Amino acid sequence: MSRLEPESTHSLILGYAIWLFGFTGAHRFYYGRPVSGTVWFCTLGLLGVGWLIDLFLIPSMNQTCGWRYQPGPINYSVAWLLLSWTGWFGLHRLYLGKVGSGLAELAMMLLIIGSGGFLAIFFGLPLVIMQLVDFWSLNEQISDVNLSR
Repeated sequence: MSRLEPESTHSLILGYAIWLFGFTGAHRFYYGRPVSGTVWFCTLGLLGVGWLIDLFLIPSMNQTCGWRYQPGPINYSVAWLLLSWTGWFGLHRLYLGKVGSGLAELAMMLLIIGSGGFLAIFFGLPLVIMQLVDFWSLNEQISDVNLSR
């Protein structure tokens, strides 16, 4: 599908709000740049220099998302907020309609909590891996779901 103007998929306001914590790379993950997000995370935003430069780059990152990702009923900002704040409970996966993996994350987290943390030995690593995969691929997952609807 050819579009003359990119349709907005990401929120510029949310992008700037996330940028405040940009030394962790969060805004770069949000805008679909997982490699540089990981670099920012490991280097504290290139020791703050890259973080400051991103203040001026965010509008172009936001516009680029309109070209790269499929708009639709699944809201990118809602999904990212769910991943960021409730990701360990799988609510972002349930929002995407991925009921099986969402319930699996929820069950693992509830078992960890119910055991007083003891079961983190068994379920901690799978949860961490699932979170990392989602931070790297959530925009593509949302785009795929929006395209299929």
